[in-house]
Amino acid sequence: MRRVLPAIVLFFVAPLVSEFLLGDLPLTLLAALVVLAPMYGGGAVLIREVVRRTGYGWPSIITLGLVFAIFEEAFTTQSLFNPNYLGLNLHLLQPAYIPTLGIGAWWTIYVLTLHTVWSISTSIALTEALFPDRETTPWLGRTGLIVTILIFAFGAVVMTKITLKGDYFVAPLHQFVSAGLVCVLLTILAFRLPKAKASSASTSRTAPSPWIVGTAALAACSGFMLVPPAFGWMAVAAYLGLDLVMIVAVSIWSQRSGWNGRHRLALAAGAALTYAWHSFSQKPVVPVSARLDRVSDILFSLGAVFVIWMAAYRQRGGWPVLRPEASDPGGSRNGSTEMRS
Repeated sequence: MRRVLPAIVLFFVAPLVSEFLLGDLPLTLLAALVVLAPMYGGGAVLIREVVRRTGYGWPSIITLGLVFAIFEEAFTTQSLFNPNYLGLNLHLLQPAYIPTLGIGAWWTIYVLTLHTVWSISTSIALTEALFPDRETTPWLGRTGLIVTILIFAFGAVVMTKITLKGDYFVAPLHQFVSAGLVCVLLTILAFRLPKAKASSASTSRTAPSPWIVGTAALAACSGFMLVPPAFGWMAVAAYLGLDLVMIVAVSIWSQRSGWNGRHRLALAAGAALTYAWHSFSQKPVVPVSARLDRVSDILFSLGAVFVIWMAAYRQRGGWPVLRPEASDPGGSRNGSTEMRS
């Protein structure tokens, strides 16, 4: 159990961040994790395990996070193509609509960024920060990986059926084909990116303080959430600009001396805290009382702060680390063998 504990934690962290910390669902719907965890948690664990077992790093995790985002929103929910998603009259495709593609540029960039940055990347970063001694090593063996694939497939089927039950919309075949092709190309790209390297500075400059990194992440993520959809193409430009600024900044900082797990935690903390404050203005997707909504926002925000604090404490060496060899002699050797195979 201790060997797979990080994977179990990530399995539940992903849906909690994706839907509850964001403010979409209240505390009373925690039972929905039974449906949400297989899709979100299974996807996050699967992406993290495949990348770590093959020796790739964060660029590949982020790229596969984008694949997950497209898969969910194009195939599972079809929100990228549905002009009236679930009959909610949200008009998601209207801002910056592209007639030839049948998509809204605003909603496409917005929702794909949410899943890539928060549902997958932030969830993985927070969980890895909780287990710093096993940050880049596989958490599952072959059997665990196969089980994860099956759980994720089950979750995708269940969520697709739930969506179709509430909305009979089915996108045209060419939109599914286009989305599938993009997923395939991005997956190939993820495994053509440079593999993870041992920490080594490529410049003589020192990485900024984790506090500066976290503040930059909080500012960029907050700016992203504050851009009104009514801005249309200006909103799209703002989203892409913020994404580009953070990609360039992190790419530069991560090559400097001293960049470590505390910096990666700072990035995840900035993103998680953005969801936390934004939840207070987010309207839940289900009818709830104002009091329940507020209590839920407070409790999930406090939970996020606690997880960040606990991860920071572990990064400083607090509490015994969970080394698999402590309870399973040769466990790390078995993991290494499986990673190479």
